[in-house]
Amino acid sequence: MTADQEPQEADNATDLTRRRVVAVGAGAVAAVGLGGAAYAADARGGEHYKPPVPEDCYVLTSEAVEGPYYIDADKLRQDVTEDREGIPLLLALKVIDSETCRPVRNAAVDIWHCDAVGVYSGYESMGNGGGGGGGPAPTGTPTDTPTDTPTGPPPGGGGGGHQDPTDDTRYLRGTWRTDRHGHVTFRTIFPGWYRGRAIHIHTKVHVDGTWTDAGYEGGHTCHTGQFYFDEEAVIATMTVDPYDTNTAPRTTLSEDTIYDQSGTKGGLLNLRYHKDNIAKGVRGSITVVVDSAATNDGEGAPPSASASPSASAS
Repeated sequence: MTADQEPQEADNATDLTRRRVVAVGAGAVAAVGLGGAAYAADARGGEHYKPPVPEDCYVLTSEAVEGPYYIDADKLRQDVTEDREGIPLLLALKVIDSETCRPVRNAAVDIWHCDAVGVYSGYESMGNGGGGGGGPAPTGTPTDTPTDTPTGPPPGGGGGGHQDPTDDTRYLRGTWRTDRHGHVTFRTIFPGWYRGRAIHIHTKVHVDGTWTDAGYEGGHTCHTGQFYFDEEAVIATMTVDPYDTNTAPRTTLSEDTIYDQSGTKGGLLNLRYHKDNIAKGVRGSITVVVDSAATNDGEGAPPSASASPSASAS
């Protein structure tokens, strides 16, 4: 274990809420070869790719609802792909504090998202985004234009209360710690879509907990949010297998009822990939600006993203 990986003790154990993650063997967290020029271009940075820091680090990244499909006790790992087919995605995050503009080290960062055909692990019986049914992916070729306009609360991954898991699958879910520079990376796949939501990845940032042999315990959740993908990239995936089997109506960013249309502040990822062959892989990066002292667990309506008191009006 390196110096960056030393456990950090909680500041006040009596005020901590308990949470645990299941640690897995070293082989499961080792980076796997995903291939493709999109990853070869990152060879010098490897797992330490540094997303750009926003010009005004005091502007908080938008909070969002947790959604019904969060599972507390995910595996402690960076590669969350398991057996899911799809376009390789390297997700590079940097977490910084809005008051100090300094990296948040030893935070526990969760991500979770649906697979290429819109199914969440732990909830396979819900089918595509909670739309009902299970079984094999639908057949057919989708169009690049949404065929449906969402109304009311979006299903699966949007609003609504938490639902208990229906099965033991845990693909495309994982938790890992930020290093001394606030960086954390995950290897996963480009998510698919389902009715009522634009393509997204859920995230939580936990601080003031303790890293133990069993994983991460205690602390509080200072940020709950979602990451989004621009329309050009999404459309490029639609002819790639297995995304081309997903016939669920697709919602664009401008139609999504959770994304606040604020670009990077709202969770829009910076994407890099070969424009003529997205199937080779995608690298997404973003800096997440959090208020480490706040508690934002994503339950109920999301608070509005706002500037820190230290920030100048704009």
